[in-house]
This record gives sequence, structure tokens and C-alpha cells, in this order.
Amino acid sequence: MYMKTEILFPPYVIPLLRDACGPEWRKLVDRVAALEETHPDSLAFSLMMIRLDGCLACETDSFRAMRGCAACALQTVRRYRNNEQELLRLYQAALKDVQDYLARRPGTAAELVPALPHKVRRKSDPIALAR
Repeated sequence: MYMKTEILFPPYVIPLLRDACGPEWRKLVDRVAALEETHPDSLAFSLMMIRLDGCLACETDSFRAMRGCAACALQTVRRYRNNEQELLRLYQAALKDVQDYLARRPGTAAELVPALPHKVRRKSDPIALAR
């Protein structure tokens, strides 16, 4: 009955968003999807999507959550009212926030972001489009 729902935007959804916008968006998605989940660029993409999707206000029993994170994220990007350049600007703002955060903390992003072994996506792993 319920879709697989995460609490916050999951990185495995990134490749599914490739064709949701224009050519610059596709380049960004292709680049970020090839990175480790703990790479600052991947973290920034997730942060941008968390902000856009409203993940922090999502309730697990809401219609949006029941549809699943992939459907929610895809709908959000497709329905975004501003242009593609604004989406890219939001990504750059999120990247700056991630870089600022990491600059204030010792260690690397991989050490700061707990990853479960079954959810870690390596560059060499095939990207699962649906889990």
C-alpha cells in the first residue's frame, strides 16, 4: 500500500530527475549522480531538494509521503514556477551552505555524514532507478 518513503530527500532519486528540466539541469544531474552520496556536491543537491520539496514539513502519513519521494521530487522540479537558471542558483546557494558547514567542521563530508552500508552508492556502482 505504501511507497518506499524516506524522511528526507534520498540521493538515489537524483538520476530520476534528469529530464525534469532543461539542458543545464540535465548536466547538473548527470554530474551529481556520478558522485558519492557524501560528496559536497551531492549533499548540496540533496539540501536543495529538501528545501524545494519541503521535506522537513512532510508527514509520513501524508498523501505526498505515501506517493513516495521520487514522485514528490519529480513533481516539484517539473512544477517549479521559475526558470532553470533559478533552480541552478538554488543549487549554488545550497552548495555554498554545505561548503560553509564543512569548513567549520574538522574532517571530511564522508566522516560527518553517516551512511548505511546498503545505501552507499559508489561511482562504480550501477545507479538503481527504483528501489
